[in-house]
Amino acid sequence: MTIRYGCVTCRRPVEAEGIIYECPRCRAAAVSASRRVRPAAGYPRGYLSVVWTPSARAAPGSRIDPLDMLPLRIRGSAAFPAGNTPLVAPARLSARTGYPFLFFKNDALNPSGSLKDRASLLVAEQAVALGETRVALASTGNAGASMACAGAAYGLEIVLFVPAAAPRAKLLPSLLHGARVVPVRGTYDDAYRLSIEYTQARGGINRSTAFNPLTVEGKKTVSVEIYNQMGCRVPDVVYVPTGDGVIYSGTCKGFADLMKAGCSDRMPRVVAVQVEGSNAIARAWREGRETVLDGTSTIADSLSVSRPAAGVMALGCLRRYGGRVVEVSDLQVRAAQAELAKEAGLFVEPSSAAAWAGFLRDRDLVNARSSVVVLLTGTGFKDLKAAEHLVTMPAPCAADLESALRLLADTYGMKD
Repeated sequence: MTIRYGCVTCRRPVEAEGIIYECPRCRAAAVSASRRVRPAAGYPRGYLSVVWTPSARAAPGSRIDPLDMLPLRIRGSAAFPAGNTPLVAPARLSARTGYPFLFFKNDALNPSGSLKDRASLLVAEQAVALGETRVALASTGNAGASMACAGAAYGLEIVLFVPAAAPRAKLLPSLLHGARVVPVRGTYDDAYRLSIEYTQARGGINRSTAFNPLTVEGKKTVSVEIYNQMGCRVPDVVYVPTGDGVIYSGTCKGFADLMKAGCSDRMPRVVAVQVEGSNAIARAWREGRETVLDGTSTIADSLSVSRPAAGVMALGCLRRYGGRVVEVSDLQVRAAQAELAKEAGLFVEPSSAAAWAGFLRDRDLVNARSSVVVLLTGTGFKDLKAAEHLVTMPAPCAADLESALRLLADTYGMKD
C-alpha cells in the first residue's frame, strides 16, 4: 500500500508504504535545529498532504464517487456509514436573508454526529490495512467520539487524550464506545503533544488531526458530496467553521481535487470562520505572520486551539485559492445557534453555529444570487449545556385546560 504525499512545508514529494506522519527531511532539520537553538515559534512544520491522482480525466460536470478519490479502498462503510449527509435548503432562512440559493451541509447526521467521522473512517481503514489494532488521538470531544465510534464498528482499541475541561457530554460517547479516555490537566495542545508521545513510545496509529495526513484526506469528501448534490456544480461560496484548520484545508482540497479530476473548472470562495476567543488563523491571515495564542476562551470548544496543527496548510489554502477569514463573537454564535434551531430545525453545537454566524456577518460581501453552502459540522446534542442559555423552561401548571391556556398566554403570548 504505497501512498504519495507532498510536504506542506518544503513541497518535496514523499512516498511511503506504512505509517508516516511527517516529512523526513523537515523532521530531521527540526531535530538538528532544536539541538542548536531554541525551536522557532509558529505552527507545526513538515506535515504531509496526500497527492491524489485520478486514474482517468472525467468530463466536466461528471458525477464522481467520493470514495474513489481516497488513497485507500474503503471496505467497512456498511458498518460505519460516514458521509452521504443531506444538503438542506432552509426555506425560511433563505426568505429572511434574501438568498434563494442558500444551503446547509448537515454533517451532524454522521454516525457519531460529527463531520470528523469522515476522517475516522479512513484512519480505521488505514489501521486494518496495516494490521494495527490500536489508534490514539487527542480531542476536545468530537474527534474522540468519532474515532471511538469507528473503533467499536471496526474492533479497534482507541486511546483518547482529552483536556480535563472538555464538555462531559462529549466524552460520554467515547466511554460508551469503549475508548480508553485519558483526561489531561492542560489544554488541547497539551493533549495533542501527549498523544504523539504515546504512539512514539507504544506504537499503533495516531489519528490526531493534521498529524495523520489521512484526516485531511477523509474530510475532503464533504466537498465532493456538495458538488454531487448541487447537480455536479461547485457552489460560489462555502463557510467553514475553523479551529486548527484541518476541516478548512480538507474542504479546499476536495474542491481542488475535483478540478484535478476534470469535473470542475473553478474553486468556490471558501471562507474560514473563527471565533474571536480562538482566532490564531484569523490573526495570522490579517497580520501576515503565524500567531500562537497564549490562551483561548470561547463557547465553541471544538474550535478552541492556541497553535493550529494545520495552520500552515490552512494559510496556504487561503492564499492559493483566494479564500478569506471572518471572525465572530460568542454572542453572535449563541444567536446563530438559536436561529438555526428555531428557523431551520437544525440543532447544532456552537462550532457549527459559528459558520452560520460568519455568513450573517459576511453577507454584505456576497451577491444575493450566489449559491452559498454553510458547513454544519456537529450536532447540538453533544453539548446540551451550551444550549441551556437559549431557552427557559416554564414552571409547571395545574393539570387542567384553563391553567394550560394561562401558561401559554403568560409565557408565550398565545391568547387565541
